[in-house]
Amino acid sequence: MSRTRLYLYDTTLRDGQQTQGVQFSTPEKIRIAEALDQLGIDYIEGGWPGANPTDSAFFDDAPKTRATMTAFGMTKRAGRSAENDDVLAAVINAGTPAICIVGKTHDFHVTTALGITLDDNIENIARSIAYIVAQGREALFDAEHFFDGYRANPAYALKAVRAAYDAGARWVVLCDTNGGTLPQEIGQITAQVIAAGIPGDHLGIHTHDDTENAVAGSLAAIDAGARQVQGTLNGLGERCGNANLTTLIPTLLLKEPYASAYQTGITPDALRGLTQVSRQLDDILNRVPNRQAAYVGASAFAHKAGLHASAILKDPTTYEHIDPALVGNARIIPMSNQAGQSNLRRRLAEAGLDVADDNPALARILDEIKAREDRGYTYDSAQASFELLARAELGLMPDFFEVKRYKVTVERRKNKHNQMVSLSEAVVVVKVDGVKKLSVSESMDGAGSDRGPVNALAKALAKDLGRYQAAVEDMHLVDFKVRITQGGTEAVTRVIIDSEDGQGRRWSTVGVSPNIVDASFEALLDAIYWKLIRENEVATGATARPA
Repeated sequence: MSRTRLYLYDTTLRDGQQTQGVQFSTPEKIRIAEALDQLGIDYIEGGWPGANPTDSAFFDDAPKTRATMTAFGMTKRAGRSAENDDVLAAVINAGTPAICIVGKTHDFHVTTALGITLDDNIENIARSIAYIVAQGREALFDAEHFFDGYRANPAYALKAVRAAYDAGARWVVLCDTNGGTLPQEIGQITAQVIAAGIPGDHLGIHTHDDTENAVAGSLAAIDAGARQVQGTLNGLGERCGNANLTTLIPTLLLKEPYASAYQTGITPDALRGLTQVSRQLDDILNRVPNRQAAYVGASAFAHKAGLHASAILKDPTTYEHIDPALVGNARIIPMSNQAGQSNLRRRLAEAGLDVADDNPALARILDEIKAREDRGYTYDSAQASFELLARAELGLMPDFFEVKRYKVTVERRKNKHNQMVSLSEAVVVVKVDGVKKLSVSESMDGAGSDRGPVNALAKALAKDLGRYQAAVEDMHLVDFKVRITQGGTEAVTRVIIDSEDGQGRRWSTVGVSPNIVDASFEALLDAIYWKLIRENEVATGATARPA
């Protein structure tokens, strides 16, 4: 049976940029567009030319894509022709093969927000779409507030979208702009729009996540007959975000009835890059990825309870709805005080440690983990530190270098502008191959701001490691989390550090101490040790086995 074509429309570069705290540069928008194109998205909405300098610059230098590059704008204004509307002209002049314009379909917004008559609004829609089509461009109409408008005045909402379709719009996109319509109603209204004369293969859906139903609402519209679905990577967007394409895409490709009924531009090979694309976007935004994100989150396939891990060892489908490799993710069996032998054996195997079932070190490792977690450590979110602990018990921990001492000072002083500023300085002494090496580093960045004592310590530690220096050059810290595990004067600080290298590997380490600097240094040291072990494995191709 042939599958129906379903078109994917990404609006990360416009809707995603409306996320609080998000502002893409032009080079960043180009990188994201290239990643979307490689993924197999059908339409890439690049932004609103003329609305801001970044969007205009993007269209001046937009990458060549297989995907249909689309410029976004609004309908012409009342009282002027489409040919003489400067806002519409800026969108036309972007030169994209497709143009999406937004228009009102809720009578309340027409009379209150625009302050024009209902008939004038219909004319603005029809004339704008006709003008775009006359320029030889593919026209899309975003029916803003459509579901609210349909609920209030179905006849007018239908008249508005019909005007766009009759004028030649390739796609009429029904927008749940406020994000308040629930999936069942979205499905019902979409079906009624099709019954009113707009074919499903010309109908799209655009939902927001204000009730955390954006993905479900999109699927409901597809079930009702819509054949284009819009969304953003990682669910970026204004307020609570837009429909999350990193959830929608694997659902459409891997879940029934969608996998058998529909075809998209995403290949299985491209799907295996989905997790990487998701994390690339977070890296561009300097944001920590959502560990609990469906499909692509670091914890999406993490199994902590011993009972679950035991079943996973027998058959992963007992607790996993898909094979994580299909979306480029990986299974994690975290180590914690709930762990049993099943968790431990699986986690050791994933770390490349081949350990016999009867090895007495297994019991020692579990005892040590439980004792350490009682003191404030956590290994379910610090897998690299767990591996180092296990290696030490198994006699497989290499002796890279020894830290002889370290010191951190924080000075408060006035600068040349007579302003009080802080300056942190760290001194670290390590012994490598029998030679002591002293490294000193300050925490001042290029802008003259103090980055803090932990930053100074990290820079000093990785400054001169002798023959190991080249192995850590591409390593950097991406997140630093601090938690107080006990209150009052007995407070204990837990520090978790996430690190990443040039190969895209990301790992987490933990340190615990009443002193935040000591806890940080422990986590930093673990991060470097784990990196050196991985580089050593790559160089030798060795698989670790206990003696």
